[in-house]
Formats: sequence, structure tokens, C-alpha cells
Amino acid sequence: MPPTDTDPRLLRSFLAVADELHFTRAAARLFVAQQALSRDVRRLERELGAELFVRTTRQVALTPDGERLVPYARRVLDAHAELAGAFSGAPARPLLVDLNSDGATAARVLGRARELVPECELMARFESGLTWAASEILAGRLDASFGRAAGLAPAVRSGLAVHPVRYEPMALMVPAAHPLAEREAVALAELSGATVHAGAGNERTREWTDLAALLFAEWDIAMAPPVPLAVGVAEFQRVISKAGHPVLAVTGFPPLPGTVLRPLVDPIPLSPLSLVWRKGLRHPGVAALRTAADQLALGEGWLIRPPGSWLPESDVSLMRNRS
Repeated sequence: MPPTDTDPRLLRSFLAVADELHFTRAAARLFVAQQALSRDVRRLERELGAELFVRTTRQVALTPDGERLVPYARRVLDAHAELAGAFSGAPARPLLVDLNSDGATAARVLGRARELVPECELMARFESGLTWAASEILAGRLDASFGRAAGLAPAVRSGLAVHPVRYEPMALMVPAAHPLAEREAVALAELSGATVHAGAGNERTREWTDLAALLFAEWDIAMAPPVPLAVGVAEFQRVISKAGHPVLAVTGFPPLPGTVLRPLVDPIPLSPLSLVWRKGLRHPGVAALRTAADQLALGEGWLIRPPGSWLPESDVSLMRNRS
């Protein structure tokens, strides 16, 4: 029978090796002898009755049981850290918050949250896509992110808490010289037969591409073929300009130099945005993010759907529920 009082030190040793996949580096990270670290890992394996790592002379890899233990171990250590902080008066550890991109809704939520808990350090990261960020959250390398939670695999979503933030109206990003740039808005029917870029081929943003595919299928819009993964605004602009296709975005997305954003209408397609974090994580920064999202949503009507707007049924129920 698995123990109910596993020593946190053993879990800390396990996670160091899981992160580094190298016993020598993990031992250096914890400032312990490698022999002591190996002994802790073997003891944990005996207590759990499971092999956690596959060790060879060339590499160390997590077993399926090791992969399964990672999120549980992180939650236990998070709880221990929270308990210690509550009685020591020490500030909470920095919270790593992925915004996907700068200047959009998530950045506004983070800014408000920082105002609510100035004593906490909320650090921004830019992982460009919830699909990628969710895996980083479950592995403990990120704490929170934003995106379309309904687009995540059920096994991934089961490990995350979800808090709806906003129904973001979608828009089309086009070059300033494009004929559609002269319009105040673009009707979806006008895009029938057109080709639009929506991140196809980028595994980091698969939840966004899947949402676009559902939209495009209803209005006979072609998905632009994959382009090389671009890192940074300048590279993204270069790659997109070379491909020559309009880009699906949201109305709050910062337009690139030489481009304009035109809202999509008839109906208004919505991109459902939620805050997600690892289940069991308790941190004043997470509470501040949730409060900030609620304040902004209430003040600006973020969670009020425009009449006749488009939203996949798979997203409706998730956006109605709050963790």
C-alpha cells in the first residue's frame, strides 16, 4: 500500500531529477551529494512500489509512473511551501504567468493583478499558445496561462483549473494596402473561398487552429498551409508577409507594422479566453489574477455574448463553469 506520509525531501529529490534528467546536475541543484540523491530516489521508488526512472549509462528518462507522479509531487511541495510561508511571514515565491503575446487581454489582467498584490512578484512569460503552455504548467515550469481551454486534450485539461475571462471578438489582420483594409468590418461570407492563416502547423497553438478550423468549415474559408514557426514580432511579420495571406486574430491583438485589424461580423465569431492554472496550486497571485479578471469582465462586459454571435458548442459549457 502506498505511504500516506512521504517525506517531502524525497519528492524534492525526485522532481530535481525529473527536471534535469541528470543525477549529477540535480544533485548540484539541491547542493547534496549525488550518492545521497540516488539513495533518496531509490527509497521513494521502494515506498511507492514503482520504478520512476529508466537509467542507462547515457541518459535518464521518466517512466510512465514517473510522469504520473510529477504533478502530484509538485502539488505536495507547493502546499508545504504555502504552509511554511503562512507562518514565517516570508513573501510568496514568484508566480510565472504566460501571456501568449504582449499587449492583449491577458496582459491587462496581469497588470490589474499586480496592482491588487504589489507584494507579490508576478512574472510574465510568452509561450505563444495554450497547448504548449498547458504542458509546461503540468510539468511545473509555468504556473498559469490564458487561452481556449476547450481546445486542450481531456487528459491535459483534467489537471488544470479553468476560470473564464472573456469572449474575444475575432478579427482579420490584413496589410494596409489590402482591399479589405478599407472596410470598417469584414463579413464572414465575404471570405468564402479565401485562404486565411490561423497558425496551422504550430503545435504550440493547436487550440487556436482547431477553433479556426471549426469557423472556416462553416463559411467555406480555406486554412492557409503551415509556415515555419516564427519567434518574435519581426520574424512573424516577415513570414506572414511572404506567405501573403490574411491572418485570423482577435480585436485586441496588437497589429503589426504595416497592417490593420478589421473585426469580423455577420455573425461575430468569438474566441473564448480562460485563465488556467494547475489544480491544487494555492498562491496569492492566482487569487489576484482571478479577481482581476472578474473586475475587468464586470466593468467591460467581457463575458456578455453579443446577440447572434458564433461560438462552438464545445466551448459554451466550459465558459459557463468556474473552478
